Amino acid sequence: MPADTAGDPDVRAEENRLRKDLGFWGLTAIGFSNILGSGWLFAAMYAAQTAGPAALLSWVAAGLLCALVALVMVELGATRPEGGGTVRWPLYANGRLVGTVVGWSVMLSVGGTAAEISAIMQYAAHYVPGLYRGGSLTASGLGVAAALSVLLTALNWFAVKMFARVNNLVSVFKVVVPVLTVVALFLSGTHSGRLTDHGGFAPYGYAACLTALAGGGIVYSVNGFQAPLDFSGEARNPRRNVPAAVLTGIGLAVLVYLGLQLAFLYTVPDSLLAHGWQGVNFESPFGQLALVLNLHWLATLLYADAVVSPGGSAYVGVAIDARHTYALSKNGLLPRFFMRIDPRSGIARRALVLNLAVIVLFMLPFGGWQDIVSVMGDMYLIIYAASAVAVASFRAHDRARGVPLADGHMPGVRWIAPVSFAVATEFIYWSGWDDLRLALPLVLAGVPLFLLQRRRTAGSAPAEELRQGAWLVFHLTALALLSWLGTFGGSGHLPAPYDSVVVGAVAFAVFGWAVRSGAAHLRTNPAH
Repeated sequence: MPADTAGDPDVRAEENRLRKDLGFWGLTAIGFSNILGSGWLFAAMYAAQTAGPAALLSWVAAGLLCALVALVMVELGATRPEGGGTVRWPLYANGRLVGTVVGWSVMLSVGGTAAEISAIMQYAAHYVPGLYRGGSLTASGLGVAAALSVLLTALNWFAVKMFARVNNLVSVFKVVVPVLTVVALFLSGTHSGRLTDHGGFAPYGYAACLTALAGGGIVYSVNGFQAPLDFSGEARNPRRNVPAAVLTGIGLAVLVYLGLQLAFLYTVPDSLLAHGWQGVNFESPFGQLALVLNLHWLATLLYADAVVSPGGSAYVGVAIDARHTYALSKNGLLPRFFMRIDPRSGIARRALVLNLAVIVLFMLPFGGWQDIVSVMGDMYLIIYAASAVAVASFRAHDRARGVPLADGHMPGVRWIAPVSFAVATEFIYWSGWDDLRLALPLVLAGVPLFLLQRRRTAGSAPAEELRQGAWLVFHLTALALLSWLGTFGGSGHLPAPYDSVVVGAVAFAVFGWAVRSGAAHLRTNPAH
């Protein structure tokens, strides 16, 4: 099968069945709902434990850096709108090896939906203690989580228009409760000097702001902004609506997260800060903080929203996973059976069923929210890095052919793409050796999958395909080695800040290599 299957009659037939029902507000709600999931319930406390009040800087940095990555992906969504685009673009730009490894990462990222469902179970255990115990789901909790997965799949079964309407309603609730939490906590009374007392603004050093990006759950919390891009094939006027929806979703989410972080910092009682911010520990941060402050009505609302907010993100996640599985079928990584679009609803229903099975299976070894989140963030960042290479490869190919920039191209992407690739790489590195020693081998398992796939379809993997995708294998292997040598949970043989400097230098060098390989691939396999 050729790397670019866009011209395949079967692919075109199924693509034409997708409904163009989503406008700006529908897309914005999808993006915002996907960002504001379980992260807002946990991240403010974990970030404060890691960096103290300086965690505020981490949120601002995460918003700005994710906006850079988003601009890259926005150009791809605006100029090449397609269902499951985050899976298709790396394949078009860099060939089947990169497409398979990134596609495999996307398959693994289905675990993000499992994380949201696990968070629901953890908070539901406030009412039904037998669901969650010892940091993971019990047998009965797993049964309830599986039933909830079936319900979310059923809600996505019918039509894109119904999906958008239900998600809009959920998104309104998800906005109101966090904002109400911020207002109620501040009205309950604040403690002055909180940004400078108890060790100062940065009690654990400013390097802790970097650790908080991953260890504090900030990267995972801000992730999800790409959701409107996966619906670009179902959007009205995607060149206008997709960019606006992505950036609006990021901006709104960061504002909410900053408000929540400030509210947490200013309202934690002094009695809990005897051992500094690292000593503040709640199983359900805002719910228990509300109880400590005698805001029982707010605690009741928060425990209810702890089901709705992750439930909304899981609802969107199930829909996105189906688009990804649909795209993987187009890529040839999965059988064409899963590419089938139901003609009446415009939904890839077979893909929904497959992802339902994967979500349930993923919860078996990773029953806890934090266990799942620690690995999933790296999967997302690898996809973002591959998208930065894809947009630069497309542009390099267009320049070589003398093709002028068309509508939908974002200004500044020529320098934003390498910066966003380096940023994604640094985020991966900062997540730490404990996470990467699990995540990177899982992703690299996509390489033998590629070799098996090519052996089945072509008898062997052509040397040209291996050369064009070698940059990604090298990059992930180098990241694993640097993580082991570095100071973020590694051996410390490569001291700070030189470890992050080396990672950045490797990222820029690999980016140049990757773009040259992509341009070479596109010369012989032009993307449609």
